[in-house]
Amino acid sequence: MTTTCSPFTRAVVQSMRALYPECLADKSFDNTGLLLEAPAVADEAIEQGHSVVVAYHPIIFRGLKSITLADSQQRTLLRLAAHGISVYSPHTAVDIVPGGMGDWLCDIVTGSEDEDEDGGGAIPADSGPARYSALYHLSRNSIRQTERLPHTRSVITASPAADIDAANKLTLALAPKPWSSPLFTAANTGAGRLIRFARPQPLSELVGRIGRAIGKPKAIAVAVAQGTAASLEEVQINTVAVCPGSGASVTSRACGDVVFTGEVSHHDALAITERGGSVVTLFHSNSERGYLAAVMKPKLEATLTQVWAAERAKLDEEAQHGGLDDSVLVTVSERDRDPFGIAVLLE
Repeated sequence: MTTTCSPFTRAVVQSMRALYPECLADKSFDNTGLLLEAPAVADEAIEQGHSVVVAYHPIIFRGLKSITLADSQQRTLLRLAAHGISVYSPHTAVDIVPGGMGDWLCDIVTGSEDEDEDGGGAIPADSGPARYSALYHLSRNSIRQTERLPHTRSVITASPAADIDAANKLTLALAPKPWSSPLFTAANTGAGRLIRFARPQPLSELVGRIGRAIGKPKAIAVAVAQGTAASLEEVQINTVAVCPGSGASVTSRACGDVVFTGEVSHHDALAITERGGSVVTLFHSNSERGYLAAVMKPKLEATLTQVWAAERAKLDEEAQHGGLDDSVLVTVSERDRDPFGIAVLLE
């Protein structure tokens, strides 16, 4: 039995590290890198014969003293290992990099530079929301879905200089040709983003864009300061603090008019609304999942195709013709979903 990872696994890890350097991940709590996912996703990977699972969230989040069949997550690990499937997790490195999950959430709010006139690109054109709750009703006509909103964007908390330097050295070493300026800087790399609009925007416009991007939700959780306005159209927004996942600790450093994240605690929501701010949440992983198909999949496919061709060229002729062809297939799980759903009561 070999004690080293397969050539293709090495190619996947190298590609992910080139796109999302592990050294940029938040080391205070995160666990990124090659790890030995929900059971449904593991079933899917095994059934479809995949070699590697790239899991945004790390399946091993805290140290394990043992691996037993009594724990459901550990059973998943053992099943994947038995089928020779490696698991790689980039987690917060994806949030932090320029063009990563934080910037993707900003593009949802502001409109993307890459969108065409039909509203295509990373944001689906045909998923405008009709209603979000019994309290706030939004009109389709009030949402300028394809217009890019003029704004500036900044990082809330820049990554440490040493981490940025390490990431630049890594990507320079892996790049097919040298780049003229560093990819990662204190201005574009770090936790959270703060959007500043050129002119105030109604909160209804922003909620509508968010709903459109995540595909016709029946409801979006919105908290506004009590007594400030009778409708979302009346709430005017100059700044939005953005962070994927559970982002209250990051966005609190920016004091945006709106906090846009996956989830916040009851007390964090109260603190934001009591200072006059608003909160928009999607459930934790719903603020992250869309990025995987819209951005990570094509990026990884393009990078991995090049890296795997170079890795395969190093193998001897027998290995090259022993089932290790030059094809690369990157898919996004169809079974993965947030653990929470919404029960809609019929009137």
